[in-house]
Amino acid sequence: MSADWYPGIKAFSTHWRHAPMLQQTFETLEREFADENDACIDAAKGFVECACRLLIEELDDPVSPKKPTAPDTALGELVGLATRMLDLGTVRHRAFSDLIKQHNKLTDTLRVLRNEAGTVSHGKDGFIAKLSAHHRRSALLAADAIVTFLHEAYLEREPDPVRTFEPYERFEASNAIIDEFATLRAELDEEGFIRAVVVLPDGEEVLLAIETSRLLFGVDREAYKLVLNACREAKAAAPQDAEVA
Repeated sequence: MSADWYPGIKAFSTHWRHAPMLQQTFETLEREFADENDACIDAAKGFVECACRLLIEELDDPVSPKKPTAPDTALGELVGLATRMLDLGTVRHRAFSDLIKQHNKLTDTLRVLRNEAGTVSHGKDGFIAKLSAHHRRSALLAADAIVTFLHEAYLEREPDPVRTFEPYERFEASNAIIDEFATLRAELDEEGFIRAVVVLPDGEEVLLAIETSRLLFGVDREAYKLVLNACREAKAAAPQDAEVA
């Protein structure tokens, strides 16, 4: 068997490479699948759960939260909630609605396969209850179908920049518009803050204040280190105030 069985899971994992729990689950999934271990069925279910919880956290409105608080929330409920948050459940085309239902049914199949694999995972009569490679492939294909379905729908949306976990690069189109139509000027005030003024297309101005160190640390860590070293040398070379006798 090959990693080509789960391209959607790999793509999701790459996109959310800064999510530690997701990455740990993905590593387990790859390891158990490569070893042809039935524990990959547990890992497949776990990855779908992690993916749903991540998307729910990303899309949830803090003013009117919908994310479940129970740690044992059913997988089908998580997929259904993620689907609704992606506005896929509001599509009225019957064929598309049926597609969503089929994806929810896949979650039930994953649950059944996971339960069957449970005794193997815990070493109870594993040599008798050993699941076939077909079951492992089925679990991976089902998980990959669900994750791909949700991930591709998510990529068609632009996240809310105020509360997103996504990096700056995710907003390429929006960044280009801002850079084209807004201008920036900056000056250092008497307190050592950079006063940046963003000039909007209609002439309105948005004022920002930020320490030089914070700007460097947030934008360019190499520049931060270079400036820090130069400033340390300048401080060491500066004359010390005479001590009062």
